[in-house]
Amino acid sequence: MTTIYTNGRFYTFDQNQPTVEAVVVRNGRIIDLGSHSDMLLQWGRADAAVKDLGGSMVTPGLIDSHLHLSSIATKMMTMDLGSITTKDQLLQAIKEKAEETPVNGWIQGRGWDENRFTEGGMPTIEELDRVAPHWPVILTRVCGHVDMVNSKALEIAGYSPEMEIPSGGTVVLDPQTKRPTGMLLETAAEIIERHIPEPTYRQYKDSLREAIRYAIRTGLTGVHTEDLRTFGGIDQTWQLYDELLNQEQERLRCNLLIYYPHIQRVRELGMYAGYGNETLQIGAVKVFADGSFGGRTALLSAPYTDDAGNVGSEIHDNDRLYEIFREARSANMPIAVHTIGDLALDNVLDTLDRFPAVALRDRMIHTSLLRPDQLARLKRPTMIADIQPRFVVGDFPWVADRIGQGRADQAYIWKTMLEAGIMCAGGSDAPVEPLEPLLGIHAAVTRRAPKDTHAGYNPGQNLTIEEALRIFTYGGALATNEETVKGTLSRGKFADMTVYSQDLMKVEADEILNTQIERTIIGGEVCYENGGNKNLVEI
Repeated sequence: MTTIYTNGRFYTFDQNQPTVEAVVVRNGRIIDLGSHSDMLLQWGRADAAVKDLGGSMVTPGLIDSHLHLSSIATKMMTMDLGSITTKDQLLQAIKEKAEETPVNGWIQGRGWDENRFTEGGMPTIEELDRVAPHWPVILTRVCGHVDMVNSKALEIAGYSPEMEIPSGGTVVLDPQTKRPTGMLLETAAEIIERHIPEPTYRQYKDSLREAIRYAIRTGLTGVHTEDLRTFGGIDQTWQLYDELLNQEQERLRCNLLIYYPHIQRVRELGMYAGYGNETLQIGAVKVFADGSFGGRTALLSAPYTDDAGNVGSEIHDNDRLYEIFREARSANMPIAVHTIGDLALDNVLDTLDRFPAVALRDRMIHTSLLRPDQLARLKRPTMIADIQPRFVVGDFPWVADRIGQGRADQAYIWKTMLEAGIMCAGGSDAPVEPLEPLLGIHAAVTRRAPKDTHAGYNPGQNLTIEEALRIFTYGGALATNEETVKGTLSRGKFADMTVYSQDLMKVEADEILNTQIERTIIGGEVCYENGGNKNLVEI
Protein backbone atom coordinates (compact mmCIF):
# COMPACT_ATOMS: atom_id res chain seq x y z
CA MET A 1 0.00 0.00 0.00
CA THR A 2 1.13 3.54 -0.77
CA THR A 3 0.84 6.26 1.89
CA ILE A 4 1.26 9.95 1.16
CA TYR A 5 2.18 12.11 4.15
CA THR A 6 1.42 15.62 3.03
CA ASN A 7 0.79 19.21 4.11
CA GLY A 8 3.85 19.18 6.32
CA ARG A 9 7.07 21.17 6.44
CA PHE A 10 9.58 18.38 5.99
CA TYR A 11 13.21 19.21 6.81
CA THR A 12 14.93 16.37 5.00
CA PHE A 13 18.59 17.11 5.92
CA ASP A 14 19.28 15.94 2.36
CA GLN A 15 21.06 18.74 0.50
CA ASN A 16 19.45 17.71 -2.78
CA GLN A 17 15.97 18.57 -1.46
CA PRO A 18 16.32 20.42 1.87
CA THR A 19 12.59 20.97 2.36
CA VAL A 20 9.51 19.35 0.84
CA GLU A 21 5.76 19.37 1.43
CA ALA A 22 5.00 15.67 1.00
CA VAL A 23 6.63 12.26 1.37
CA VAL A 24 5.42 9.07 -0.33
CA VAL A 25 5.92 5.75 1.45
CA ARG A 26 5.62 2.16 0.29
CA ASN A 27 6.80 -1.01 2.07
CA GLY A 28 8.34 1.00 4.87
CA ARG A 29 10.56 3.16 2.65
CA ILE A 30 10.39 6.56 1.02
CA ILE A 31 9.75 6.19 -2.71
CA ASP A 32 9.24 9.86 -3.56
CA LEU A 33 9.06 13.32 -2.02
CA GLY A 34 8.36 16.82 -3.26
CA SER A 35 5.54 19.34 -3.44
CA HIS A 36 2.01 18.55 -2.26
CA SER A 37 0.55 18.93 -5.74
CA ASP A 38 3.22 16.86 -7.51
CA MET A 39 3.02 13.97 -5.07
CA LEU A 40 -0.77 13.83 -5.23
CA LEU A 41 -0.69 14.04 -9.02
CA GLN A 42 1.83 11.22 -9.36
CA TRP A 43 0.77 8.94 -6.50
CA GLY A 44 -2.77 9.94 -5.50
CA ARG A 45 -4.53 6.85 -6.83
CA ALA A 46 -7.62 5.27 -5.31
CA ASP A 47 -5.58 2.75 -3.32
CA ALA A 48 -3.25 5.40 -1.81
CA ALA A 49 -3.79 6.58 1.76
CA VAL A 50 -3.35 10.34 2.14
CA LYS A 51 -2.44 11.59 5.64
CA ASP A 52 -2.63 15.33 6.21
CA LEU A 53 -0.11 16.60 8.78
CA GLY A 54 -1.81 19.96 9.17
CA GLY A 55 1.29 22.00 8.40
CA SER A 56 3.41 20.40 11.12
CA MET A 57 7.20 20.28 11.07
CA VAL A 58 8.75 16.90 10.24
CA THR A 59 12.36 15.71 10.48
CA PRO A 60 14.03 12.37 9.93
CA GLY A 61 13.28 10.11 12.87
CA LEU A 62 15.13 11.04 16.05
CA ILE A 63 17.82 8.59 17.16
CA ASP A 64 19.36 8.35 20.64
CA SER A 65 22.92 7.16 20.11
CA HIS A 66 23.61 6.13 23.69
CA LEU A 67 21.26 5.07 26.45
CA HIS A 68 20.31 2.11 28.62
CA LEU A 69 16.76 0.95 27.95
CA SER A 70 17.28 -1.85 30.46
CA SER A 71 18.06 0.65 33.21
CA ILE A 72 15.04 2.74 32.25
CA ALA A 73 13.01 -0.46 32.49
CA THR A 74 14.41 -1.56 35.86
CA LYS A 75 14.16 2.01 37.19
CA MET A 76 10.42 1.58 36.79
CA MET A 77 10.69 -1.24 39.35
CA THR A 78 12.79 0.73 41.89
CA MET A 79 12.77 4.04 43.77
CA ASP A 80 13.22 7.12 41.58
CA LEU A 81 15.45 9.49 43.55
CA GLY A 82 15.83 12.16 40.88
CA SER A 83 13.66 14.71 42.70
CA ILE A 84 15.42 14.37 46.07
CA THR A 85 17.02 17.66 47.16
CA THR A 86 17.93 17.13 50.84
CA LYS A 87 19.42 14.40 53.00
CA ASP A 88 16.30 14.28 55.16
CA GLN A 89 14.11 13.70 52.09
CA LEU A 90 16.35 10.82 51.02
CA LEU A 91 16.33 9.20 54.45
CA GLN A 92 12.56 9.60 54.76
CA ALA A 93 12.04 8.00 51.33
CA ILE A 94 14.16 5.00 52.38
CA LYS A 95 12.28 4.73 55.69
CA GLU A 96 8.90 4.74 53.92
CA LYS A 97 10.09 2.16 51.39
CA ALA A 98 11.32 -0.07 54.22
CA GLU A 99 7.91 0.05 55.89
CA GLU A 100 6.31 -1.50 52.80
CA THR A 101 9.12 -4.00 52.08
CA PRO A 102 9.34 -7.46 53.68
CA VAL A 103 12.22 -7.85 56.14
CA ASN A 104 15.44 -8.66 54.26
CA GLY A 105 13.82 -7.54 51.01
CA TRP A 106 16.08 -5.30 48.96
CA ILE A 107 15.58 -1.53 48.80
CA GLN A 108 16.89 -0.23 45.50
CA GLY A 109 16.85 3.25 44.04
CA ARG A 110 18.51 5.36 41.40
CA GLY A 111 19.00 8.99 40.49
CA TRP A 112 20.32 10.77 43.59
CA ASP A 113 22.67 13.67 42.97
CA GLU A 114 24.38 15.31 45.91
CA ASN A 115 24.99 18.42 43.82
CA ARG A 116 21.24 19.07 43.95
CA PHE A 117 21.07 18.74 47.73
CA THR A 118 20.25 22.11 49.25
CA GLU A 119 20.96 20.99 52.81
CA GLY A 120 22.17 18.11 54.89
CA GLY A 121 25.03 16.75 52.82
CA MET A 122 25.45 13.05 52.13
CA PRO A 123 23.96 10.51 54.56
CA THR A 124 26.38 8.36 56.53
CA ILE A 125 26.19 4.58 56.57
CA GLU A 126 25.01 4.85 60.16
CA GLU A 127 22.08 7.01 59.08
CA LEU A 128 21.18 4.52 56.36
CA ASP A 129 21.31 1.73 58.95
CA ARG A 130 19.04 3.70 61.27
CA VAL A 131 16.20 4.08 58.73
CA ALA A 132 16.56 0.58 57.26
CA PRO A 133 18.21 -1.70 59.85
CA HIS A 134 16.73 -4.96 58.54
CA TRP A 135 16.79 -4.28 54.80
CA PRO A 136 19.80 -4.25 52.43
CA VAL A 137 19.94 -0.88 50.67
CA ILE A 138 21.67 0.04 47.41
CA LEU A 139 21.11 3.46 45.84
CA THR A 140 22.81 4.33 42.56
CA ARG A 141 23.91 7.88 41.83
CA VAL A 142 22.46 9.60 38.75
CA CYS A 143 25.72 9.03 36.85
CA GLY A 144 25.65 5.27 37.45
CA HIS A 145 29.26 5.27 38.69
CA VAL A 146 28.72 5.64 42.44
CA ASP A 147 26.51 3.60 44.79
CA MET A 148 25.43 4.16 48.37
CA VAL A 149 24.85 1.05 50.53
CA ASN A 150 24.10 0.24 54.15
CA SER A 151 25.70 -2.25 56.52
CA LYS A 152 23.08 -4.91 55.82
CA ALA A 153 24.02 -4.91 52.13
CA LEU A 154 27.72 -5.21 52.98
CA GLU A 155 26.94 -8.04 55.41
CA ILE A 156 25.02 -10.00 52.77
CA ALA A 157 27.91 -9.45 50.34
CA GLY A 158 30.33 -10.91 52.90
CA TYR A 159 32.47 -7.78 52.81
CA SER A 160 35.75 -7.79 54.69
CA PRO A 161 38.89 -5.66 54.31
CA GLU A 162 40.59 -8.65 52.69
CA MET A 163 37.86 -9.09 50.09
CA GLU A 164 38.95 -8.85 46.45
CA ILE A 165 37.24 -5.87 44.80
CA PRO A 166 36.63 -5.96 41.03
CA SER A 167 39.25 -4.15 38.97
CA GLY A 168 38.63 -0.40 38.82
CA GLY A 169 36.36 -0.37 41.87
CA THR A 170 36.80 1.19 45.29
CA VAL A 171 35.07 0.63 48.62
CA VAL A 172 35.47 4.06 50.21
CA LEU A 173 36.80 3.86 53.78
CA ASP A 174 36.66 6.41 56.57
CA PRO A 175 40.25 7.73 56.93
CA GLN A 176 40.08 7.54 60.74
CA THR A 177 38.18 4.31 61.42
CA LYS A 178 39.13 2.50 58.17
CA ARG A 179 35.54 1.25 58.05
CA PRO A 180 33.31 1.52 54.95
CA THR A 181 31.46 4.81 54.57
CA GLY A 182 28.77 3.18 52.46
CA MET A 183 30.08 4.68 49.21
CA LEU A 184 31.13 2.31 46.44
CA LEU A 185 32.88 3.65 43.34
CA GLU A 186 32.68 2.13 39.87
CA THR A 187 32.83 -1.69 39.70
CA ALA A 188 32.88 -2.11 43.50
CA ALA A 189 29.07 -2.22 43.37
CA GLU A 190 29.36 -5.67 41.77
CA ILE A 191 30.10 -7.21 45.20
CA ILE A 192 26.57 -6.14 46.21
CA GLU A 193 24.73 -6.54 42.92
CA ARG A 194 25.54 -10.23 42.60
CA HIS A 195 23.42 -10.88 45.69
CA ILE A 196 20.31 -8.98 44.57
CA PRO A 197 17.50 -11.35 43.55
CA GLU A 198 17.00 -11.35 39.80
CA PRO A 199 13.64 -10.08 38.49
CA THR A 200 11.66 -12.69 36.61
CA TYR A 201 11.77 -12.86 32.84
CA ARG A 202 8.18 -11.62 32.74
CA GLN A 203 9.06 -8.62 34.92
CA TYR A 204 11.98 -7.75 32.65
CA LYS A 205 9.87 -8.10 29.53
CA ASP A 206 6.92 -6.09 30.80
CA SER A 207 9.12 -3.24 32.00
CA LEU A 208 11.20 -3.25 28.80
CA ARG A 209 8.00 -3.05 26.75
CA GLU A 210 7.00 0.05 28.70
CA ALA A 211 10.46 1.57 28.23
CA ILE A 212 10.27 0.99 24.46
CA ARG A 213 6.83 2.59 24.25
CA TYR A 214 8.03 5.49 26.36
CA ALA A 215 10.93 6.05 23.96
CA ILE A 216 8.57 6.11 20.98
CA ARG A 217 6.33 8.65 22.73
CA THR A 218 9.31 11.00 23.01
CA GLY A 219 9.72 11.01 19.22
CA LEU A 220 12.51 8.44 19.03
CA THR A 221 12.47 6.05 16.10
CA GLY A 222 15.75 4.34 17.01
CA VAL A 223 18.11 3.86 19.95
CA HIS A 224 21.57 2.44 20.60
CA THR A 225 21.33 0.73 23.97
CA GLU A 226 23.72 -1.07 26.35
CA ASP A 227 21.85 -3.71 28.36
CA LEU A 228 23.82 -6.96 28.77
CA ARG A 229 24.96 -6.13 32.31
CA THR A 230 21.36 -5.62 33.41
CA PHE A 231 19.69 -8.44 31.51
CA GLY A 232 22.30 -11.08 32.33
CA GLY A 233 24.11 -11.53 29.03
CA ILE A 234 23.45 -11.73 25.31
CA ASP A 235 21.16 -14.77 25.34
CA GLN A 236 18.42 -13.25 27.47
CA THR A 237 18.93 -9.72 26.14
CA TRP A 238 18.52 -10.84 22.54
CA GLN A 239 15.51 -12.97 23.42
CA LEU A 240 13.77 -10.07 25.16
CA TYR A 241 14.29 -7.68 22.27
CA ASP A 242 13.56 -10.27 19.59
CA GLU A 243 10.23 -11.14 21.17
CA LEU A 244 9.20 -7.52 21.67
CA LEU A 245 10.46 -6.03 18.41
CA ASN A 246 10.33 -8.80 15.83
CA GLN A 247 7.53 -10.99 17.14
CA GLU A 248 5.27 -8.51 18.92
CA GLN A 249 6.07 -5.61 16.57
CA GLU A 250 6.87 -2.90 19.13
CA ARG A 251 8.66 -1.21 16.20
CA LEU A 252 11.48 0.84 17.81
CA ARG A 253 14.77 0.24 15.96
CA CYS A 254 17.35 -0.98 18.49
CA ASN A 255 21.10 -1.44 18.15
CA LEU A 256 22.55 -3.47 21.04
CA LEU A 257 26.00 -2.61 22.36
CA ILE A 258 27.89 -5.68 23.59
CA TYR A 259 29.58 -5.39 27.00
CA TYR A 260 33.10 -6.74 26.44
CA PRO A 261 33.00 -9.87 28.67
CA HIS A 262 30.33 -11.28 26.35
CA ILE A 263 32.31 -11.14 23.08
CA GLN A 264 33.03 -14.87 23.08
CA ARG A 265 29.39 -15.79 23.68
CA VAL A 266 28.32 -13.51 20.83
CA ARG A 267 30.71 -15.37 18.55
CA GLU A 268 29.47 -18.76 19.79
CA LEU A 269 25.94 -17.72 18.81
CA GLY A 270 27.12 -16.84 15.31
CA MET A 271 26.48 -13.14 15.88
CA TYR A 272 28.62 -10.18 14.82
CA ALA A 273 28.39 -6.40 14.50
CA GLY A 274 25.51 -5.77 12.11
CA TYR A 275 23.88 -9.15 12.78
CA GLY A 276 20.09 -8.98 12.80
CA ASN A 277 17.63 -7.03 10.69
CA GLU A 278 16.48 -3.47 10.11
CA THR A 279 14.74 -3.44 13.52
CA LEU A 280 17.18 -5.25 15.84
CA GLN A 281 20.96 -5.41 15.37
CA ILE A 282 24.16 -6.25 17.22
CA GLY A 283 26.39 -3.20 17.61
CA ALA A 284 29.85 -2.33 18.91
CA VAL A 285 31.74 -3.76 21.90
CA LYS A 286 31.23 -1.56 24.98
CA VAL A 287 34.18 -0.85 27.28
CA PHE A 288 34.66 1.57 30.18
CA ALA A 289 37.94 3.48 30.32
CA ASP A 290 37.08 5.68 33.31
CA GLY A 291 34.24 7.00 35.48
CA SER A 292 32.50 10.33 35.99
CA PHE A 293 33.20 13.90 37.09
CA GLY A 294 30.53 13.58 39.79
CA GLY A 295 32.34 10.70 41.47
CA ARG A 296 35.79 12.20 40.75
CA THR A 297 36.55 8.99 38.85
CA ALA A 298 36.90 10.43 35.34
CA LEU A 299 40.59 9.94 34.44
CA LEU A 300 42.39 13.27 34.03
CA SER A 301 45.87 14.20 32.87
CA ALA A 302 46.20 16.50 35.91
CA PRO A 303 44.64 16.24 39.39
CA TYR A 304 41.14 17.42 40.25
CA THR A 305 41.12 21.04 41.30
CA ASP A 306 39.11 20.25 44.44
CA ASP A 307 40.95 17.02 45.28
CA ALA A 308 44.71 17.45 44.95
CA GLY A 309 46.51 14.22 44.14
CA ASN A 310 43.44 12.53 42.67
CA VAL A 311 43.44 12.10 38.88
CA GLY A 312 40.47 9.73 38.78
CA SER A 313 40.12 6.01 38.10
CA GLU A 314 41.65 3.87 35.40
CA ILE A 315 39.09 1.10 34.90
CA HIS A 316 41.58 -0.92 32.83
CA ASP A 317 45.31 -0.31 32.48
CA ASN A 318 46.70 -0.06 28.97
CA ASP A 319 47.75 -3.70 28.84
CA ARG A 320 44.24 -4.81 29.71
CA LEU A 321 42.72 -2.33 27.24
CA TYR A 322 44.94 -3.84 24.57
CA GLU A 323 43.71 -7.36 25.35
CA ILE A 324 40.06 -6.29 25.28
CA PHE A 325 40.50 -4.42 22.00
CA ARG A 326 42.39 -7.36 20.53
CA GLU A 327 39.52 -9.70 21.36
CA ALA A 328 37.01 -7.30 19.82
CA ARG A 329 39.09 -6.92 16.66
CA SER A 330 39.51 -10.69 16.40
CA ALA A 331 35.71 -10.77 16.14
CA ASN A 332 35.92 -7.97 13.53
CA MET A 333 33.86 -5.73 15.79
CA PRO A 334 34.04 -1.96 16.37
CA ILE A 335 34.64 -0.63 19.86
CA ALA A 336 32.52 1.84 21.86
CA VAL A 337 34.47 3.25 24.79
CA HIS A 338 33.25 5.33 27.70
CA THR A 339 35.81 8.15 27.93
CA ILE A 340 35.03 11.23 30.01
CA GLY A 341 38.47 12.41 31.13
CA ASP A 342 41.17 13.57 28.73
CA LEU A 343 43.73 11.01 29.91
CA ALA A 344 41.20 8.21 29.43
CA LEU A 345 40.78 9.36 25.82
CA ASP A 346 44.56 9.42 25.32
CA ASN A 347 44.85 5.86 26.57
CA VAL A 348 42.03 4.62 24.38
CA LEU A 349 43.26 6.33 21.21
CA ASP A 350 46.84 5.19 21.81
CA THR A 351 45.64 1.61 22.17
CA LEU A 352 43.29 1.77 19.21
CA ASP A 353 46.12 3.03 17.03
CA ARG A 354 47.75 -0.38 17.44
CA PHE A 355 44.91 -2.06 15.53
CA PRO A 356 43.57 -1.67 12.00
CA ALA A 357 40.09 -0.22 11.64
CA VAL A 358 37.11 -2.46 10.87
CA ALA A 359 34.18 -1.89 8.54
CA LEU A 360 32.01 -0.21 11.20
CA ARG A 361 32.99 2.93 13.08
CA ASP A 362 34.55 2.95 16.53
CA ARG A 363 32.69 5.13 19.01
CA MET A 364 34.10 7.42 21.70
CA ILE A 365 31.25 7.75 24.18
CA HIS A 366 30.94 11.10 26.02
CA THR A 367 34.37 12.64 25.12
CA SER A 368 33.52 15.15 27.83
CA LEU A 369 36.90 16.83 28.33
CA LEU A 370 39.03 17.50 25.26
CA ARG A 371 42.38 19.23 24.99
CA PRO A 372 43.00 21.09 21.70
CA ASP A 373 45.61 18.52 20.63
CA GLN A 374 43.04 15.73 20.84
CA LEU A 375 40.67 17.19 18.24
CA ALA A 376 42.72 16.09 15.25
CA ARG A 377 42.93 12.55 16.64
CA LEU A 378 39.15 12.29 16.73
CA LYS A 379 38.68 13.45 13.14
CA ARG A 380 38.67 10.09 11.38
CA PRO A 381 36.25 8.55 8.90
CA THR A 382 36.38 5.41 11.04
CA MET A 383 35.39 7.09 14.33
CA ILE A 384 32.47 9.02 15.80
CA ALA A 385 31.91 10.80 19.10
CA ASP A 386 28.73 9.91 20.99
CA ILE A 387 27.89 13.12 22.85
CA GLN A 388 25.21 13.82 25.47
CA PRO A 389 24.12 17.48 25.43
CA ARG A 390 22.12 17.20 28.64
CA PHE A 391 25.36 16.60 30.56
CA VAL A 392 25.79 20.38 30.54
CA VAL A 393 22.61 20.68 32.59
CA GLY A 394 23.65 17.91 34.97
CA ASP A 395 27.28 18.96 35.40
CA PHE A 396 27.33 22.77 35.41
CA PRO A 397 28.12 24.87 37.34
CA TRP A 398 29.66 22.47 39.89
CA VAL A 399 32.02 20.82 37.39
CA ALA A 400 34.10 24.02 37.34
CA ASP A 401 34.88 23.45 41.02
CA ARG A 402 35.87 19.85 40.28
CA ILE A 403 38.25 20.47 37.38
CA GLY A 404 38.85 24.25 37.39
CA GLN A 405 37.42 26.89 35.09
CA GLY A 406 40.13 26.48 32.47
CA ARG A 407 39.35 22.82 31.94
CA ALA A 408 35.61 23.43 32.29
CA ASP A 409 35.92 25.66 29.22
CA GLN A 410 37.22 22.60 27.36
CA ALA A 411 34.31 20.42 28.49
CA TYR A 412 31.46 19.52 26.11
CA ILE A 413 32.88 21.61 23.26
CA TRP A 414 30.50 20.31 20.59
CA LYS A 415 30.64 23.39 18.36
CA THR A 416 34.42 23.12 18.21
CA MET A 417 34.15 19.40 17.50
CA LEU A 418 31.74 19.89 14.60
CA GLU A 419 33.81 22.73 13.16
CA ALA A 420 36.89 20.49 13.38
CA GLY A 421 35.10 17.95 11.19
CA ILE A 422 34.53 15.38 13.95
CA MET A 423 31.47 13.23 13.38
CA CYS A 424 29.08 13.49 16.33
CA ALA A 425 25.97 11.57 17.33
CA GLY A 426 23.55 12.84 19.96
CA GLY A 427 22.23 10.82 22.88
CA SER A 428 20.92 11.08 26.42
CA ASP A 429 22.66 8.33 28.42
CA ALA A 430 19.21 7.85 29.98
CA PRO A 431 18.43 7.25 32.75
CA VAL A 432 21.52 9.28 33.73
CA GLU A 433 19.80 12.23 32.03
CA PRO A 434 16.18 12.46 30.83
CA LEU A 435 15.29 10.37 27.81
CA GLU A 436 13.33 13.10 25.99
CA PRO A 437 15.41 14.13 22.96
CA LEU A 438 13.83 17.60 22.88
CA LEU A 439 15.44 18.25 26.26
CA GLY A 440 18.80 17.19 24.83
CA ILE A 441 18.26 19.38 21.78
CA HIS A 442 17.37 22.34 24.03
CA ALA A 443 20.56 21.76 26.03
CA ALA A 444 22.66 21.61 22.85
CA VAL A 445 21.24 24.94 21.69
CA THR A 446 21.24 26.82 25.03
CA ARG A 447 23.84 25.01 27.22
CA ARG A 448 21.71 25.65 30.30
CA ALA A 449 18.87 24.18 32.31
CA PRO A 450 15.29 24.94 31.21
CA LYS A 451 14.70 27.16 34.24
CA ASP A 452 17.84 29.24 33.66
CA THR A 453 17.88 32.51 31.70
CA HIS A 454 21.60 33.15 31.14
CA ALA A 455 23.35 32.83 27.77
CA GLY A 456 24.64 29.37 28.54
CA TYR A 457 27.75 27.82 30.06
CA ASN A 458 30.52 28.65 27.58
CA PRO A 459 27.95 29.98 25.08
CA GLY A 460 30.44 30.01 22.21
CA GLN A 461 29.77 26.26 22.07
CA ASN A 462 25.99 26.63 21.59
CA LEU A 463 24.74 24.72 18.55
CA THR A 464 22.17 25.97 16.09
CA ILE A 465 18.84 24.17 16.14
CA GLU A 466 19.68 22.58 12.80
CA GLU A 467 23.04 21.31 14.09
CA ALA A 468 21.34 19.89 17.17
CA LEU A 469 18.67 18.14 15.14
CA ARG A 470 21.27 16.73 12.76
CA ILE A 471 23.29 15.06 15.52
CA PHE A 472 20.08 13.42 16.78
CA THR A 473 19.14 12.19 13.29
CA TYR A 474 21.93 11.87 10.75
CA GLY A 475 24.51 11.54 13.53
CA GLY A 476 22.71 8.52 14.92
CA ALA A 477 22.80 6.89 11.49
CA LEU A 478 26.53 7.58 11.12
CA ALA A 479 27.26 5.91 14.45
CA THR A 480 26.10 2.54 13.12
CA ASN A 481 27.19 3.05 9.48
CA GLU A 482 23.52 3.22 8.42
CA GLU A 483 23.61 6.60 6.72
CA THR A 484 22.53 4.96 3.45
CA VAL A 485 19.21 3.85 4.96
CA LYS A 486 18.38 6.40 7.66
CA GLY A 487 19.26 9.83 9.02
CA THR A 488 17.78 11.87 6.17
CA LEU A 489 14.46 11.88 4.33
CA SER A 490 15.60 10.60 0.96
CA ARG A 491 14.34 8.21 -1.69
CA GLY A 492 15.04 4.60 -0.75
CA LYS A 493 15.61 5.26 2.95
CA PHE A 494 13.45 4.05 5.82
CA ALA A 495 10.30 6.11 6.28
CA ASP A 496 11.22 7.04 9.87
CA MET A 497 9.91 10.49 10.78
CA THR A 498 9.27 12.62 13.85
CA VAL A 499 6.42 15.16 13.68
CA TYR A 500 6.41 18.25 15.93
CA SER A 501 3.69 20.66 17.04
CA GLN A 502 5.63 23.72 15.89
CA ASP A 503 8.46 24.59 13.53
CA LEU A 504 11.61 24.50 15.66
CA MET A 505 13.57 26.29 12.93
CA LYS A 506 11.40 29.38 13.40
CA VAL A 507 10.99 29.73 17.18
CA GLU A 508 13.10 30.97 20.07
CA ALA A 509 15.24 28.35 21.74
CA ASP A 510 13.11 28.05 24.89
CA GLU A 511 10.04 27.32 22.74
CA ILE A 512 11.60 23.90 22.19
CA LEU A 513 10.34 23.11 25.70
CA ASN A 514 6.77 23.95 24.69
CA THR A 515 6.89 21.72 21.63
CA GLN A 516 4.94 18.48 21.50
CA ILE A 517 5.77 15.31 19.66
CA GLU A 518 2.67 14.94 17.51
CA ARG A 519 3.55 11.68 15.82
CA THR A 520 6.33 9.13 15.70
CA ILE A 521 6.42 7.31 12.36
CA ILE A 522 8.58 4.19 11.96
CA GLY A 523 8.76 2.37 8.64
CA GLY A 524 5.90 4.49 7.37
CA GLU A 525 3.55 3.50 10.20
CA VAL A 526 2.30 5.89 12.87
CA CYS A 527 3.51 4.26 16.10
CA TYR A 528 2.52 7.14 18.37
CA GLU A 529 0.03 9.95 17.98
CA ASN A 530 -0.39 12.65 20.61
CA GLY A 531 -3.97 13.51 21.38
CA GLY A 532 -3.14 15.81 24.26
CA ASN A 533 -1.56 19.23 24.62
CA LYS A 534 0.79 18.84 27.58
CA ASN A 535 3.99 20.87 27.61
CA LEU A 536 7.28 18.99 27.68
CA VAL A 537 8.46 18.27 31.19
CA GLU A 538 11.53 16.61 32.60
CA ILE A 539 10.90 12.99 33.65
